[in-house]
Amino acid sequence: MRTQLLIIDPQNDFCDIEGAALPVAGAREDLRRLARFIDAHTARLSDITVTLDSHASVAVERTTFWLTREGQAVAPFTFITAAGVRAGDHRPRDARLTGQVVAMLDQLAAAGKDGMVVWPVHCVTGTWGHNIQSDLADSLAAWEMAHQRAVAKVLKGAYPLSEHFGVFEADAPVASVPGTQFNRELAASLADGADVVAFAGQASSHCVAASYDQFMRFLASAPAFAPQVVLLRDCMSPVPGFETLAERLFDRARSAGTLVLSVDEFAARIR
Repeated sequence: MRTQLLIIDPQNDFCDIEGAALPVAGAREDLRRLARFIDAHTARLSDITVTLDSHASVAVERTTFWLTREGQAVAPFTFITAAGVRAGDHRPRDARLTGQVVAMLDQLAAAGKDGMVVWPVHCVTGTWGHNIQSDLADSLAAWEMAHQRAVAKVLKGAYPLSEHFGVFEADAPVASVPGTQFNRELAASLADGADVVAFAGQASSHCVAASYDQFMRFLASAPAFAPQVVLLRDCMSPVPGFETLAERLFDRARSAGTLVLSVDEFAARIR
């Protein structure tokens, strides 16, 4: 059996540990549990891919980009809409970007998304917060030693004028920016020859959910690939306040034939 493990954004800034910029309750133990699973089943994990949320300190989805009508910093978790920007409720610190930002928000609205959340600055490329959680990093290194090849690492989020929850495609793709377009090569590399593609990581409410939805869309368009998709429910947690989004993920996954399993249940299947 060829088993692919896709680990979404297992980074320090998402862990419930001191110094994390955007802690997800339960994330540290999720990743420790996943690390123990990798250690116990190294030989049965054919390939591992890790995605890394990778941003500059200033980008459209973070507080450093926005001001209120009064010229004050926007608070974390503020919801930004095209109508609000047009009305002057929120505005880019760099006024020259207003037109591009409104167009991006209109693009989100056309895709059924009312707007976007502004997050605390997190996962700035090259910082401690960008690094993989230490227990998992050790297990990935051990897997590499055993297999004598690298864990694949995929960076996402470098383009500063779109959110990029899912690893395969930015929320508002830009035709002239290849890194925002659907990464068909990555999706095919995961699905090609795989019997199982298992998802883990952070957060179930956002980046895991978006990555899963994008991958399932790819599979629907590529019937030559037919892996069993699995969500490891106890190796992912939602951003606090967004628990409903995680429950919706599990509901639509089950409806699509995806297995929603604990890591122990999954381990029993690949022995």
